[in-house]
Amino acid sequence: MKKILLIGSGGSGKTTLAKELSAKTGLPLFHLDAIYWRSGWVQTPKAEWISVIDRILQEPEWIMDGNYGGTLDQRLSACDTVILLDISPWRCLWRVVKRRLQYSGRSRPELAPDCPERLDAAFLWWIITYRFKRLPYNLAKLSAAEQSGKTVAILRTTAQVQRFLTEAPPNNSFKPKPLRSGNGVAG
Repeated sequence: MKKILLIGSGGSGKTTLAKELSAKTGLPLFHLDAIYWRSGWVQTPKAEWISVIDRILQEPEWIMDGNYGGTLDQRLSACDTVILLDISPWRCLWRVVKRRLQYSGRSRPELAPDCPERLDAAFLWWIITYRFKRLPYNLAKLSAAEQSGKTVAILRTTAQVQRFLTEAPPNNSFKPKPLRSGNGVAG
């Protein structure tokens, strides 16, 4: 486990798990939100974004936290492990509201300066509909990744996330035990 991709709904805990895995394994961490968003919530131009992602993917080791569907295929191809956090939408909503209150008027540490925490109807709707609109697409991608030899873990509860983290040794030789789920993909 040297190239780990974390994906999931907003508020699912990707950033927190990525930080904890990086601290435990020593793998370098790349928060895609911090790379994509520039000061003032300005998007990185598409060509530059793809170039940056390509450079990171060439690194020998990494943990990458974020969705960004436009580069998902490249990231899935380059990773050896993918973790999908399929946490309840209600828990995700609670977490983003809590995060908004915690960082009101300020940027989170993993974002560029001058990107104060924000919460709008479109983001809330994306979280609410994630399981119906985005999750089936991601599960199909993960099934294909698993068939091509990637390690896939789908974590659906806080207890599963904690168990996964507990089982990770303090170096990057960890190979997670798949947790079986009802959808046929390790989870």
